Amino acid sequence: MAGTHAATNAPQAPSLWRPLGYFSVYRLVVAGFFLGAVTLSDRPLVFGAQNPRLFLWVCVSYFLLSIALLAVQTRWRRGFGAQLTAQVLIDLTCLTLLLYASGGAKSGMAMMLLVVLVGAALVGQGRMVLFYAAAASLLLLAEQAYRVTTLRGDTGDLFFTGLTCIGLFGAAIGARLLANRMLANEALAHRRGVELADQMQINERVIRDMQDGVLVIDAAGRVRQCNPRARTLLGCTDAFAESLGEYSPTLAEQFGVRQGRGIESELVMQAPWTGRVLRARFLPPREGGNSLIFIEDVGRQQQEARQVKLAALGRLTANLAHEIRNPLAAISHAAELLTDEPPGQGVKRLTRIIIDNAQRLNRLISEVVELGRRDRVNPEDIDLRDFFLRLIDERSLQDCGGAERIAIDIPAATQVRFDRGHLHRVVSNLLDNALRHASPSPGAVRVEIERNPGQDRLGLHFSDDGAGIDETERDRIFEPFFTTQASGTGLGLYIARELCEANGARLFLLENAPGAHFCLSFASTSPEPKKDSEEK
Repeated sequence: MAGTHAATNAPQAPSLWRPLGYFSVYRLVVAGFFLGAVTLSDRPLVFGAQNPRLFLWVCVSYFLLSIALLAVQTRWRRGFGAQLTAQVLIDLTCLTLLLYASGGAKSGMAMMLLVVLVGAALVGQGRMVLFYAAAASLLLLAEQAYRVTTLRGDTGDLFFTGLTCIGLFGAAIGARLLANRMLANEALAHRRGVELADQMQINERVIRDMQDGVLVIDAAGRVRQCNPRARTLLGCTDAFAESLGEYSPTLAEQFGVRQGRGIESELVMQAPWTGRVLRARFLPPREGGNSLIFIEDVGRQQQEARQVKLAALGRLTANLAHEIRNPLAAISHAAELLTDEPPGQGVKRLTRIIIDNAQRLNRLISEVVELGRRDRVNPEDIDLRDFFLRLIDERSLQDCGGAERIAIDIPAATQVRFDRGHLHRVVSNLLDNALRHASPSPGAVRVEIERNPGQDRLGLHFSDDGAGIDETERDRIFEPFFTTQASGTGLGLYIARELCEANGARLFLLENAPGAHFCLSFASTSPEPKKDSEEK
């Protein structure tokens, strides 16, 4: 709390003296008014009717003190609280004497005390205002007591004086609450101003360091703000250019055409000075504000994409060369031995080595070719339940084995949009992996559907009861050429994920349950499938 108070006082301290100066000028005007009214008027006045001589001398003293207080406050800006208290006490004393000389509280001079209290509360931000109210009340009561005891005044005036004192306290409390509210609002405004300034600095720094160019354009087509990247992309060397046409005539022309549409739009153009191929994105103004133009370097993006593709191609080529070199070495070595081996069992063994490695090379080449065709997508609506039933029948006819170990739980009429050949490749790979590691019991491999609540997406889950995937291998399971099988190519899961992404789906690995657990997530074309299940 103390820290907050100190923080608020820091920016307010210089501004406290300005209201105090206004308060001093007000005092000088009031004192001058009373003095002028007494000295210049040739008729009897209500003010000072009871004791004109005292009223005159108090007016003169009040006027001179007002000048002195204003001079001190102007030249010596120290001790704000002490100066304010001294000024208020002088005001209360002089006004009470003027009230006495004018006939007491009924003369209306008590209103001047009320003005002093409210002004002191606002100038001093509520500090010591109750003390000032107590001092004014004591002076009023002392004046009334002196009047009753010395001048034989009416005791009924005591009641009026008491009401006046209550009014002074009420005004003081209200003024203090108002001053506190003003102080809180001022502190809040100061904090908001600091936060806004900080945010503007952050925004300016972000815009300055952006890789894209940013132009802020007003309704007349003048550039209000421009980051260095925009000048570089557009080739503008004039730091004082204000018209959008000086940056790019094409942008200026298109801005005039698109300004009244009120919708976001894009334009691919060539910069006139640099020859760069740029993409300009026009953002319309909001509520009469400025428009924004974002400028992207299409050539740089294409270059970065080419670099990423080349890096991926380099890694794939290195891995592919390594995978091809191993079976070729085995074939070459077996062929050399075959030339020196007499006919018999040794020849058959070497021939088998050659055939196995040749088949491995054929599988590797086939998978690489299939990987190259992943962008050729022919999506169609596929009924998953019917698809899996046909797939299981196909595996049974081809004697692939394991059909009786697969349990399918897919509701009827569950449809997805996918390339049928791609889906067959993905599902076959996942089922082959699951059957390879699952137990021989029926239902060891489960295929089931899960619908995400509130989303039009389906999750096709593949799980088995095997040992699961080791934690050290989970991060590499989708890497190309990573395999735990001696005869595997390591491209199965990699190709499966690539085919899923080509069809707008995702293939990811979940926690072991207890064996391996994969999920294929894709958009559903059947929002309300019927619940049905079948095991086969």
